[in-house]
Amino acid sequence: MKKIIIALISLVAFAGCTDNFIEANRNPYEISREQLLEDNNLLGSPFSGMIFNLNGHQIEEDLCSDNWMGYMGTPTDFVGNVNNTTYYIRWNTYWNRVYGSIMSPSKQVIELAKEYNLPMFATWAKLIRIYGMSKLTGVHGPVIYSQYGSSANSILYDKESDLYPYFFKQLDSIQTDFNANKEYVGFKKFDPSKYAGSIPQWQKVVNSLRLRLAMRISKVDPALAKTEGEKALADPAGLIATNADNFTNSLQGSKIPVAQISYEWDDTRMGAPMESFLIGLKDGRISKYYAPMTNAALYADHPSVPYKGVRNGAYIKAKADHVPFSKVAEDFQTVQFRRNFTAAEVAFLKAEAGLRGWKGAGDPKTNYEEGIKLSFSDWGAGGVDAYIADATSKPINYVDPIDARNNFTAASTITVAWNNADSNELKLEKIITQKYLNTFTNTQEAWVDFRRTGYPKIPHVAKNDSNGDWGVIPATEWIKRMPFVNAERTGNTAAVTDAVTKMGAGAKDDIATRLWWDTGKASNF
Repeated sequence: MKKIIIALISLVAFAGCTDNFIEANRNPYEISREQLLEDNNLLGSPFSGMIFNLNGHQIEEDLCSDNWMGYMGTPTDFVGNVNNTTYYIRWNTYWNRVYGSIMSPSKQVIELAKEYNLPMFATWAKLIRIYGMSKLTGVHGPVIYSQYGSSANSILYDKESDLYPYFFKQLDSIQTDFNANKEYVGFKKFDPSKYAGSIPQWQKVVNSLRLRLAMRISKVDPALAKTEGEKALADPAGLIATNADNFTNSLQGSKIPVAQISYEWDDTRMGAPMESFLIGLKDGRISKYYAPMTNAALYADHPSVPYKGVRNGAYIKAKADHVPFSKVAEDFQTVQFRRNFTAAEVAFLKAEAGLRGWKGAGDPKTNYEEGIKLSFSDWGAGGVDAYIADATSKPINYVDPIDARNNFTAASTITVAWNNADSNELKLEKIITQKYLNTFTNTQEAWVDFRRTGYPKIPHVAKNDSNGDWGVIPATEWIKRMPFVNAERTGNTAAVTDAVTKMGAGAKDDIATRLWWDTGKASNF
């Protein structure tokens, strides 16, 4: 009996000692799940990274769409000057960025939102993943979306003609949720944009994204495009309409990639096509995009305008040759936000929608000129009224003072001033060219527009290294897409094979196969 009493006393004493056992033995530097759930931290914290990774860095952007569209050109002869910029694929990583940094964390957010009954975070995550995947499909074509997260041995890709209706349907659901919760403030501390978690502002992104995607498919499925475009134009929540509405994201203390690549690495410079357009059209935005040079001998072809760019797909002998050309503007060294979707882009979308007869689009001329004004204001450039009225200035020919093989004659002969007597085709060229000039630092969307419409008129690469390894691009054409990544080719082989068949008869997993909305038709109407 005495032993039993002693045992009971010991048990009570042990229990008293262990009341705080878990708390006392917890790592003080480790954040508990309960702490993460406080103020929605567990669900909200991934959004900063997801939105940041909507955009790429050097090998996803600067050595791809930046160069292909002539915004930037590299002075560096990477891999013996046989690389992405000259149509031989060496780097292909945007797929991994989107799946690893957007799709994966968004899946976790959606699951946790269901578990903890916080549905608005799932809605927000779905919007960000549509935004990211709409960019990724513009690079590759078919992508894994509706089957993402499947445990099957082979995960099938969505056909593009199925993917866009799916995007639109999900945008419907997202907008319904936002409409029902306009006063919700749960996003505020997690929103890396300037919206501060405002649901009405994110609703404008929904409508603007719908309009962008509707326009993307306007040539291949005009009926669906018109329906969805008019839905975006009519929605009471509105579109991104002022520069205060612009969808930007915080760089989280990092330097914008194009500045790091230009100033710290000396691996990128102004693009020659942009030199042709900006100098030829007397565009005041040139000083907001690029830095002036000091060596007058390098810009002797236009001595009063001290800028010089590198040709897209240029012949590069040695890095030192083109390094003295124009860097990006010094201001990019300190910017803390990056543009994703601007009011100027929306105005140009509306201008094109007007040409296509979409209800609610408004007058094409008014929207075109408003887009230019919004762009000049957004970038802090002056002289917009004279620019809009200029009916004589045209893009200039390009001269490379280092290597004449990079020279080109300007293919475009447009002026800025709107002329109601012009054909719709010429009006569209003006709209897309101005959209292109505005879209600096968001160059992938310009690459989409170029493949869709053929505008702006830019030169072919000077040096074309395409071959049977990745696909042959004829001398009179441009790169059409990026191949699927090698990890998918070897680890999801059957699905990749199936995805190629979904791109149409004769399609190959190469850079010469057109995407669904890239019809190859010369006429846009």
